[in-house]
Amino acid sequence: MAEGDYVIRVHSSPLDVDANAWDALLHAQPGATPFMRHAYLAALHASGCATAATGWRPQFFTLELNKQLVAACAVYLKTHSYGEYVFDWAWANAYAQHGLDYYPKAVIAVPFTPVPGTRLLARTAQARDKLLTTLLQWCQERDLSSLHLLFESDADRQVCVQSGMLERHTVQFHWRNTTPGYGDFDAFFWDFFYRCYERTYLEHGNAPYLNRDFFARMADTMAQHWVLFIAERAGQSIASSLIAVDAHQTGANGRNDTISEHVAYGRYWGALERVDCLHFEACYYQPLQWCIANGYQRFEGGAQGEHKMARALLPVKTTSTHWLAHPAFADAVEQFLAQEKEGVNNYLRQLGDRSPFRNQG
Repeated sequence: MAEGDYVIRVHSSPLDVDANAWDALLHAQPGATPFMRHAYLAALHASGCATAATGWRPQFFTLELNKQLVAACAVYLKTHSYGEYVFDWAWANAYAQHGLDYYPKAVIAVPFTPVPGTRLLARTAQARDKLLTTLLQWCQERDLSSLHLLFESDADRQVCVQSGMLERHTVQFHWRNTTPGYGDFDAFFWDFFYRCYERTYLEHGNAPYLNRDFFARMADTMAQHWVLFIAERAGQSIASSLIAVDAHQTGANGRNDTISEHVAYGRYWGALERVDCLHFEACYYQPLQWCIANGYQRFEGGAQGEHKMARALLPVKTTSTHWLAHPAFADAVEQFLAQEKEGVNNYLRQLGDRSPFRNQG
């Protein structure tokens, strides 16, 4: 091809994408998180957690220009809406009631991980535009019902809205360290954590999204991105929580100063027995104390749960964008999203009035 042409490839496995090139592109993004690292996405696939067999068929896009990777994204063909945390079951039901197929749909997301961040990896705005144009064309050629970018960065949101995609708002709860002055996993602990994690899911009648093999891969390839908290009573371990952190602390001051803001992410929890308020201690209070002690500026508590406000996590708006091929349904969803947006904004104002913090002045 001529030098000015993009070379576009679609990979049926993240293992077919060069890990170093993917991570180099990721680290050039302002909204990078550990969950978009190649090792994380590869572990989801290799462990069998996010594969065609579980309703997550990988279709990873890469765009090269002059033999350099300039854009990429993790696309999944979905046959259901589990594990996304942006809920569109009502849309799927409406399609079915009208004799239309909603699935398969295309989703650009990190499976089972409602953490905002960059989804369209790109070195330039032009490359990001080309990537999205390619994605929309690919969806149309395959008669897919829709394309969804979940928990995207602001740069992703802007290019999607400019292309005519529909914007949707949801709410999460994050803690931010704004007060001046705040300043290798053992296999046994991984096993104990997974016992807690699995049991908590099973007690609610559900199988866990992630298996033990996935966490073993995390211990091997991304151990520096995880911090494990274990609760004990009378010398016995009874519960645990696992948080992710954005960077291994290195350098003379114990910090990786290439990152402007250090962020931790509340991810997984489980217990072998019920203890009143232990969930709040293990999932919020102890991680927040760790963040303060280690100089982290933000802790993202994950999807849902206004009870988190009482633990100093304040509401933050997140976005997703959606393209639907069917014109009538696109119009109906656009009207629904306009009403939903107004409701979300009212909800945010109400939560702001109930904030445990008061502005000084």
